[in-house]
Amino acid sequence: MIFAIKPFEIHDGDGIRTTVFFKGCPLRCRWCHNPESFSGKKELLYDAALCVHCLQCTGLCEANKAVEGRHVLQREVCTLCGACEAVCPKGALEISGRAALAEEIAAEVLRDELIMKESGGGVTFSGGEPLLQVELCVALAGILKAHGIHIAVDTSGYVSRETMDRILPFVDTFLFDIKAMDEAVHLACTGVSNRQILDNIRYVDSLGVPMEIRYPYVPGMNDGEAQAIADFVATLRHVTHLRVLGYHNMAERKYACLGLSYPLPDVPVPTEEELARVRALMHAEA
Repeated sequence: MIFAIKPFEIHDGDGIRTTVFFKGCPLRCRWCHNPESFSGKKELLYDAALCVHCLQCTGLCEANKAVEGRHVLQREVCTLCGACEAVCPKGALEISGRAALAEEIAAEVLRDELIMKESGGGVTFSGGEPLLQVELCVALAGILKAHGIHIAVDTSGYVSRETMDRILPFVDTFLFDIKAMDEAVHLACTGVSNRQILDNIRYVDSLGVPMEIRYPYVPGMNDGEAQAIADFVATLRHVTHLRVLGYHNMAERKYACLGLSYPLPDVPVPTEEELARVRALMHAEA
């Protein structure tokens, strides 16, 4: 189950890449900018700002009703049939998530094989947590490796050692977020402990696999973790990049489209000066 395939990405590893976004995630990072990745199932997104109340979707199912000349979505009875998405002229209704075989995904991403190779790029598995679907990841990676494609896996690290061992033979680099070193802070930010995550990072490093470490910097949430993260990264031998990623609230609209409340409505977006200070402290990159 995936929810997007995005070509020409430049922030998900080296070179020009195609990123495959897998649905489903065991974490609930309060600042997540891909809330459509939480569930491993299909979901309906409804962007009320795009709806022009043409009412073409009403009468097709029980979920889309006309009330006093305006469209009203009854999400609780939606069966995800996709009929409303097919007729909406403005794209206000969209099904997020589709089941796909490894062969189908590979055929789509390999359209840009030449561009990826010439730029030193490749394919990145992201999400959500791609390794929740490790069987699909392994099958897709096997096809791409046969074409000589560089593979990066953007993972939370919150998976079993067995899962890591399944995907390791195919991965050229890992992208790990470290949200916090303090376990209590990590729990508050993500809903899970960081012990398994840090153990997997140490394990990957011990095997000599290159990795990029990212620190998502969120004021008032994990902004006191910079030094501890930098100290931890200093113990690792195969980190190619250490990056500080500033919090942004651009996903707030997506939460509304899913019928969810935005978790951090009052958190300020850090200034470039603030981020520059954190990067200097950590000897990190943008």
